[in-house]
Amino acid sequence: MPPSHSDVATFTSLLNILDDALARRPAKPALGLRGDDGVAWHWTYRELDQRSKLAAFRLRALGLQPGDRLITWSPSSPELPAVYFGAMRARLIVVPLDLRMAPDTVTRIVARSGARFAVLGTGRDAPDPHGSGLGDLPVTTTADLTAGPADDPAADGGGKPTADPPDDLRAGPAAGPDARPTGPARLPPDWEAQVDAWERPTREDLFEVVFTSGTTGVPKGVMLTHGAILSSIDAFGLVIPPMEHRVVSLLPLSHLMEQAAALFYATLVGADILYIRSRNPRVIFEAIRDHRVTTLLVVPAVLELFWTALVREVDRRGQRGRFERARRIGRHLPYPLRRALFGSVHRQFGGCLRLAVTAGAYLPPGLQQAWEDLGVVVLQGYGATECGIVACSTPRDHAPGTVGRVPSPSPIRVSLADDGEIVVGGPTLLSGYWGDPEASAAAIDPEGRYHTGDVARFDERGNLVLLGRTRNVIVLPNGFNVFPEDIENALHDAGLPETVVLETEPGRIEAIVLSPERAAMLLAPDTIAPARFAPEDAAIRERIDAAVREANAHLSINQRLAGWRLWPGTDFPRTHTFKVRRDEVQRWAASEAPLPLVHSEQA
Repeated sequence: MPPSHSDVATFTSLLNILDDALARRPAKPALGLRGDDGVAWHWTYRELDQRSKLAAFRLRALGLQPGDRLITWSPSSPELPAVYFGAMRARLIVVPLDLRMAPDTVTRIVARSGARFAVLGTGRDAPDPHGSGLGDLPVTTTADLTAGPADDPAADGGGKPTADPPDDLRAGPAAGPDARPTGPARLPPDWEAQVDAWERPTREDLFEVVFTSGTTGVPKGVMLTHGAILSSIDAFGLVIPPMEHRVVSLLPLSHLMEQAAALFYATLVGADILYIRSRNPRVIFEAIRDHRVTTLLVVPAVLELFWTALVREVDRRGQRGRFERARRIGRHLPYPLRRALFGSVHRQFGGCLRLAVTAGAYLPPGLQQAWEDLGVVVLQGYGATECGIVACSTPRDHAPGTVGRVPSPSPIRVSLADDGEIVVGGPTLLSGYWGDPEASAAAIDPEGRYHTGDVARFDERGNLVLLGRTRNVIVLPNGFNVFPEDIENALHDAGLPETVVLETEPGRIEAIVLSPERAAMLLAPDTIAPARFAPEDAAIRERIDAAVREANAHLSINQRLAGWRLWPGTDFPRTHTFKVRRDEVQRWAASEAPLPLVHSEQA
């Protein structure tokens, strides 16, 4: 059997991924979209290629030149990847924004990037340019850039008409008093020939500048070349097994993890990718089932949400005892037999789910074991926007509690500094921070290695075990270093999924706790009824006390909590990527007149 794709090491740019997919599987479904009504539409790889050329021509027609920065701000949908590939053809530099970014953050990014144009998504969940922070930046839409030639009233040729998204997914705010909208550019008969004749990007050219979430200050723009992302994609191929992948995209396409794994690598291997324009869990589950998903790329919280829904259904049917007995049997069987044992469960996910890949947060070992009992291999990876993939477990070695090893024979180089900080070298690294040489020099040492700020150790099998962040470490009066993440993970395993551990006085470690009820509402806001409780509810205090005692029983004496406080809000303050702003929580805990709290001493 011939290989499913060409050698990525021979590619000169990310465009070769689409070239290769088009040559091998032009009529195969590539990208699709499903809305709240359950109706889905798809583009083939041939259609994706043509839409990307249309986007490229129209971007150049707007006056954009190679090297110009282009803001993209859109929900995930097939048009957005087409715009990404179109920007590559036009040799523009993409600046992707997260939908959750605040207007002041958008304003800073627009100013720092020097962007000349913005591309907004369409539909009910698209960003509204009114008061968005875009200022006077000209605006067009993903729908206008990728509209088929037949939809252009000025077109007199130039390509085969292809399907466009339904009107309800194209409708939505795309212009306002602070943005100048544009429609599709006029298409001359030779528009496609013109695009094909343009000079193509190289591995050294920038594809995008991704601005970080900025938990402690102004976001920094991570400069990523075509070559850096190609090297990460090459590493993915050493971890994710070859098979007929069908993927439902659940993470934002503005993030490198989703781009590299669930778009570029998935396109390379010919995956059928489905985007969902709904936050309704019922619609998401139906999409996963109907698409017969084989592979999930998710953060651990999504795996936890799915598991919670699954167990709730088991309880509703009164089958918890039978279910747990089957799990105890299943974990000793080969994976195909586990899936057969839990056939009724797998049918709820379409009957084809084999693999879940997670990253971005702590994966509780019990959650990993739960899915693997059912016959789903769970891989955990580690990386960062600045350095791409660093390590990942594999289907052959996926021990709980580790993020695996550096993919072999990848050229990625990982070492630990004297203080345990992970230091990364190799071709996946950023080129620096946009317009910020001081930040670049602080992160990249003279040997060209990126210092991640994450601390880890290698276990006896050579797997990387994450410990925490250097900037979060608590140095006790006795000189012992405590990583709050270790304690937060122990609390998570004890039933408190949302906590922030701080040193509130010298040598005193406390947990700031988001009540379990509020945490559950955050995890599944559309499936859990609002909890009616008061902060002084004795049952909540007892539940948290018990969880803290359980966590302390598994912690060393230097890590044990002296007490806890109940966070008064509905959620912790967070960045647009859901990272907790620990400095704001610390200020609240240090206040002389804190907001109402419950405080419980723990021996």
